[in-house]
Amino acid sequence: MVQPPGNASRMLRGHFAFRVVFLPDSGSFVARVRSPVTPNPIPTPFMKSTRRAFTIVELLVVVAIISLLIAILLPAIGKAKDGALVTQSIANLNNLAKANATYGGDWQDRQFTACPDDVGSVAGGACATYIGSVACPAQQILGWDEGGGLWGYWLGGGLCPGNYPGNCGNWIVLWPNEWNTANGVFGAWRMPNVKAFNDYLNGRFYDNVFWAPKDKYNLEKIAEPLSKPGEFSVPPNPPIYSTYCWSPAAMWSPDVLSSTTLDCPNAGKPGQCGPGAWRSPAASAASYPDLKTRMLEHQWLQNKEGGDFNPGFGGSTPWIWNQGYNSAPATLYFDGHVTLAGVSDAMEADARAKGQNAANSNMCALAKGLWHRGTTLGTTGYYSNLGYDMLVSTNYHVLTTDGIQGRDVTGAK
Repeated sequence: MVQPPGNASRMLRGHFAFRVVFLPDSGSFVARVRSPVTPNPIPTPFMKSTRRAFTIVELLVVVAIISLLIAILLPAIGKAKDGALVTQSIANLNNLAKANATYGGDWQDRQFTACPDDVGSVAGGACATYIGSVACPAQQILGWDEGGGLWGYWLGGGLCPGNYPGNCGNWIVLWPNEWNTANGVFGAWRMPNVKAFNDYLNGRFYDNVFWAPKDKYNLEKIAEPLSKPGEFSVPPNPPIYSTYCWSPAAMWSPDVLSSTTLDCPNAGKPGQCGPGAWRSPAASAASYPDLKTRMLEHQWLQNKEGGDFNPGFGGSTPWIWNQGYNSAPATLYFDGHVTLAGVSDAMEADARAKGQNAANSNMCALAKGLWHRGTTLGTTGYYSNLGYDMLVSTNYHVLTTDGIQGRDVTGAK
């Protein structure tokens, strides 16, 4: 019989080692099991793990670090979100700038106007006299609704077709602005989303281009009409007007806000400023196109403080851009550039202008600053007396001295 080399042993595959031994007396081989091969201990529920748990101090350190990171990152995230909203508002104004330019191309460089040029041909621009003896003006149309109704501020009677509804109570919507607070100094300056202008954009009264993304109060009210495809939609009624507004000062003849000693007593009284007072100037008439505002955010949206509504108005009326010293509305200028224009900068520019013009005898005392304090709206102007803080007091953009020929800010300080 062949016998393996003397008591040779070999390892069999697996986790156990076997020693194979030849027994001469019995003439057989015997396999004896040796200890199991366990290269690395494997933890089991019955074995104690060698891993160490976190201590309370270590957990507190981790929590503190996470809290610190959140405190650092949250403001940055908030600023990024805010910046995106500002960028969208600036994009809206860039689109409105293009619409203004296209409108001017169709109307010999004229600014948008809803008012007939010859309104000044009748005493005081009186509605009944004009409609009764001169002409029926173009109607201020808002648009067609889904049911086929045509909505607008209709003027009926006189030389207008007999089926025109409305009356002279709607006359004020054709003027750039009214010169008292009976209707909140309302006028065409607050209505860039009417059909005569929105046809130069998307042809819809309720379109996102007319609302700044931070204007949440009004956006909530128009959520439904924004989703509809028609030109106009009811409700809401009365309509909600755009976040953005034109400069009414620039829509009047410069004579209406003249700074000269001779004309100053007639400031804000277009009926005493000649037959051309209601004729809107050409955009190229701007003497300081890079310093004269053309459109801006009407609500206080940038750097806003306090609540959503101004308690001075006694209801749910948002703050206006000129009621916060730190307000900086997105603003379109006549040269086409768009930026955030600080109210505080406009106030400082106004103060410098008053100082520079102090000795100018050709200017009346109430018009030596950049905005006119001698109109029928007085020194409080456009609700600047209802400001958020004691620092703010300005009516730039609305009452710019010399109108389109004036400026609302200056260059380098």
